[in-house]
Amino acid sequence: MSRVWIVKRKHFYQLSAALLLILIGWVYLNRENILPTLGEPTSERTIHMVVGEFKSTTADGKTIEAYRWDPGSIPVKKGERIKLSILGINGESHPFFIEGLNISGEIKKGKETIVHFTAGQAGTYRLICMTHTDMAHNGPMIGYIEVY
Repeated sequence: MSRVWIVKRKHFYQLSAALLLILIGWVYLNRENILPTLGEPTSERTIHMVVGEFKSTTADGKTIEAYRWDPGSIPVKKGERIKLSILGINGESHPFFIEGLNISGEIKKGKETIVHFTAGQAGTYRLICMTHTDMAHNGPMIGYIEVY
């Protein structure tokens, strides 16, 4: 003996409502991955940096210098599109690379260097100048991109 299932209109509506609730719940739980964040632009955010130098003279007449990125630390949201604009103020040349992002370039005095990136993973990425790697070379000149 076989059973016959009779699907009434109300059963169809109940099933549709249940599936819709499940879909809404899934979208809510995965909203950061599938929907752009409301109220925030989906375009690139521009961050301006400069290459600066601190210079002083010690009591015995020795000149000391230190180069740095300013700002020294940049907060970036994971997945955010960034346009990093770096202006060379001090020093003739600052070849650099950003660890973990496969980005490199060179900052020259009086020139603007622009790099674009999207950091896909949270973490700290170091912006390292190859000219000023240690204290013997007026460094280390390291900036930080903090992806959260």
